[in-house]
Amino acid sequence: MERICAWVFVTVFVFSGVFSEAGAADAEQSLVSFSSGALVVKKPREYNESWGASWILDERPESGWASPKGAIANNVFVMELAEKTLLTRLEFDIGQVDGNARGAKDILVEVSDVGPSSGFKEITNLTLVDRQDKQSFPVKVSVPGRWVRLTVRNNQGSPEYTELMDFRGYGRQLTKTDIPDVSGTYATNWKDFHLRRQGTAVTGCYEYREGVLNGGIEGRVMKFTWREKDHGQGPAVMVFTSDGKKFFGLWWYEGKTNTIGNVWNGELKSKDVGGCPHWAGGAQEQMKKDLAELGRVRVYGINFDVDSAVIRSESRPTLDKIVALLKSDPALRLTIEGHTDSTGTAEHNQVLSQQRAESVKNYLVAAGVSAGRLSAAGFGASRPVASNSTDMGKAQNRRVELVKR
Repeated sequence: MERICAWVFVTVFVFSGVFSEAGAADAEQSLVSFSSGALVVKKPREYNESWGASWILDERPESGWASPKGAIANNVFVMELAEKTLLTRLEFDIGQVDGNARGAKDILVEVSDVGPSSGFKEITNLTLVDRQDKQSFPVKVSVPGRWVRLTVRNNQGSPEYTELMDFRGYGRQLTKTDIPDVSGTYATNWKDFHLRRQGTAVTGCYEYREGVLNGGIEGRVMKFTWREKDHGQGPAVMVFTSDGKKFFGLWWYEGKTNTIGNVWNGELKSKDVGGCPHWAGGAQEQMKKDLAELGRVRVYGINFDVDSAVIRSESRPTLDKIVALLKSDPALRLTIEGHTDSTGTAEHNQVLSQQRAESVKNYLVAAGVSAGRLSAAGFGASRPVASNSTDMGKAQNRRVELVKR
């Protein structure tokens, strides 16, 4: 039990669609994961924060939950899903537990569409094999719902600890909803967090090390890159509760996304956004500031259909901010970069990323920006900002970047 979780508060918001990438028709995304907007809402006892219940949703078999010493039986987790969902298949990882015979063994899985405390119906009862990842089980009974309850009844024989490294659920979402406007000030474990949502675009700041935010949102999930003055940057993901009043987030330093994520929690303090002296105040203003200071900006509020260059309608507010930025500065010239995740062939991803960059350029030209001020370039999956080993990382790699020429 030696895992240590580094704690530094950093963030900056950016966003890309949750959808699978080129050639990914057969690639499933876990609907019981951070990347899909799921949260653990009721936890069993935990060994410590670095072995907390939430780590079973991060899609990494190296990180997970462990019980306190001796509390090896009947540990209960309740997960709230982003949407009403019909699960058809479940997967569990216990291949990288921290000691002999500590892996979970007999597990009851139930689903409710009533709430986190009632209405649960059994969908399967299963037994895991010791020290194996990707153990897959079909659901025995089809029960649609928003809450999933796991009861880990015992382990593989250890008298000390029970551990579960990852839990994934596959199927289909039956609804599509949005959370309330999450603009406001949030009290967090690392000072106040100021957030402004404008369509799919999200910008903001936080009061620790002059952090700024610039990204986007889909449903309950925000994908973003944090940037701090003199302290670097990196990708991050935030999942809100359905009422938009609390969030759970994970962040990494850029280039180090294969490690366990760092955590912060927040709770709405006021609907007044407020601000910071180092924040420009909105999506258009922050893009202008980043282009002036850094020469480029990541834009995650532009979403595309699956394996397509067709821009989704909810992306228009973000695109219109770019139009307004260009019209406010007639001398500004931009290269629009398209980036994909690593799913599919390199050749296909290269073509798709170029087509997506061209689609953005075409939107801006149709809105009145001179084509001579814009160029488009696709980079496929050659410039990742996060690990492509999980859906959460892939979603961060699917993005558009604006580069000052």
